[in-house]
Amino acid sequence: MRALKVIIGVLVAITALVMGIGLFLPKDYRVERSIQIEAPPELVFDQVNSFRNWDEWSPWLAQDPTIKNEFSGPDSGVGAKVAWTSQDSGEGSQTITSSERPKRIETRLDFGDMGQPGADFSFEPRGDGTLVTWGLSGTGVGALGGYFAQFLDRLIGPTYEDGLTRLKRVSEEKAAGQAPEADTDPQPITD
Repeated sequence: MRALKVIIGVLVAITALVMGIGLFLPKDYRVERSIQIEAPPELVFDQVNSFRNWDEWSPWLAQDPTIKNEFSGPDSGVGAKVAWTSQDSGEGSQTITSSERPKRIETRLDFGDMGQPGADFSFEPRGDGTLVTWGLSGTGVGALGGYFAQFLDRLIGPTYEDGLTRLKRVSEEKAAGQAPEADTDPQPITD
């Protein structure tokens, strides 16, 4: 019986320590990735400014075939919204809150109790193409939010890289007047 009390005491102490440290970790986070796309900013912007176009390049749709999207609001720009349900990825929604063609798009995601981070895309003319930067900013929720914020770049960063690589392929094929084909392997620019 004494051994059980010691084990329970150790578990309570470890839990308190983990939670205590979590309270002091920064909860704000920023994930950001960029890629050079050899297509005009207007063309790349239009691929992102309508959620209906995301089927062609979304990394999440490629990873999870159970995602079902429902679109509402305008087809593109401010107020355009996509809500999704999935057996594997849960549910949520994303709404375009700012759209400045061809420079910047901002969105608000809603994951219910898991938070409402903001995502953004910037489109910077560079040479004959566009430097596209995709970012995600928010604040971790709950006692473990600080831990979440510390690891989010490693969790989401590779998915953003995949999405930007897919966006590059689709945009460059459209710029060349071709229909998008199977995935290629352009390398994203990482921080």
